[in-house]
Formats: sequence, C-alpha cells, structure tokens
Amino acid sequence: MAEMAKAPTHDHGPRKRGKAPSDEALRRAAGVFRAAGDVARLRLLHHLGGGELCVTELAELTNTKMSTLSQQLRVLFSEHMVDRRRDGKHVYYRLADTHVEELVRAAIDHAEH
Repeated sequence: MAEMAKAPTHDHGPRKRGKAPSDEALRRAAGVFRAAGDVARLRLLHHLGGGELCVTELAELTNTKMSTLSQQLRVLFSEHMVDRRRDGKHVYYRLADTHVEELVRAAIDHAEH
C-alpha cells in the first residue's frame, strides 16, 4: 500500500505584529477602498496625483458632466481622499495627502503587474 504523504509543516517563527487597528480605523479604511473602488473616481484620483486641478479642468480631462463630476468628488471628499479650496468662482481639488497618492499608485502598479 502506498503511504499517504504527510502535509508539510512549517514554522513561521515569531511574527512581529504592531498594535491592532481600531474598529474605527478599519471602518474608515474600508470607506477609502469603497470610494477608490470605482473606475471614474480612481481616474480622478490619478489625475489629481499630478497636482491641483479646478473642477472645469477635471471635467475636460475626464469628459464628464459637471453634475456627475461633483457627485464623484463629493464621495472622495467625504472619505478625506481629496481636499478642496475656493478661489472666486473656481473650486480646486487636490489629493488630501501623500498616503492617497501612494495608495492610488500602488493599486495601479499592482493592476499593471
């Protein structure tokens, strides 16, 4: 009779794990992924990775109606992924911080890999 192969065992050794994130931090992180999990919003984040743009520029770059664009930007703003500033009649958007830029770049790089 053939002997059954034993499942290999392995020892990872002690793993260093930092402090577990709070439920609130995990909830917010999930919100970030939901907000970025739409092709149109991800495209906006990618464009904003090049620097601050006004809504009109974003609409032209993405060939998107202003009403649709405003809704997309509202989602990103509510998840603290973009910041905005007003200058007269113009509203400018930029990525909230380098973490957002790194996250977007890493996701796109991973997808192209």
